[in-house]
Amino acid sequence: MSLASHLEELQRKHGDIEREIDEAMAHPSVDDLEIVNLKRRKLALKDEIEKLRSRTTH
Repeated sequence: MSLASHLEELQRKHGDIEREIDEAMAHPSVDDLEIVNLKRRKLALKDEIEKLRSRTTH
């Protein structure tokens, strides 16, 4: 897998998780812990995206 396609896949997953968070927050019955876990996964993806981007600029 090329770096560009890997970055695209990570960005797609990041967007998917963001939509999941939005949907979960719209439903009051969703457990707060689930939202926290989604936010952690989203942040981990963002960190990985930034790491890969910084590698391509050096």
